[in-house]
Amino acid sequence: MSEQSEHLDGFPLEEVLEGLLFIATSGVTVSQLAEALHVGPDEIRSALKELEQNYASRQGLRLQWHAGRVQLTTSPELSPLIERFLGLEATARLSRAALETLAIVAYKQPVTRPSVDAIRGVNSDGVMKNLLSKGLLVEMGRSDGPGRPIFYGTTEDFLQHFGISSLAELPNLEDDHESLEPIKKNGVLKD
Repeated sequence: MSEQSEHLDGFPLEEVLEGLLFIATSGVTVSQLAEALHVGPDEIRSALKELEQNYASRQGLRLQWHAGRVQLTTSPELSPLIERFLGLEATARLSRAALETLAIVAYKQPVTRPSVDAIRGVNSDGVMKNLLSKGLLVEMGRSDGPGRPIFYGTTEDFLQHFGISSLAELPNLEDDHESLEPIKKNGVLKD
């Protein structure tokens, strides 16, 4: 029996990780998983990639990566069925101002409100407070600049709302309009 098998009671690492991610209440780091399982971080990363590939061939679950943490989530394609099962109202649509603000923060994070205001050309204070209360934005610290404005970034809820696993899946800014199709498909943008 290998040393890894002894630590995992004979279970394959991918299955153990799947179980741990299933019970985790929020995203966990590779180092947290490695420490809990007495397995090297490289082995954890490799097993997570394998698990992610297994989920890619199915529609039910996926791994979501955000800020160096990984979490097991349901696929966004299932959201209408899950909402119906749980008796939830349809997800509220975001205003154009909220979408603009989220896009700026997602691509520029960490970013301050004055920077968002400069890009949008209008005051974004109310919009950002609303996005903070919805859990789509989070305060990430303060700038050393004049007035020490707050830095903002996106959250795991942001990724789930838009049905993406990581910020790397955001459309490239240089791409044409077709790169927005996955976002439109999830009912966030209208033509």
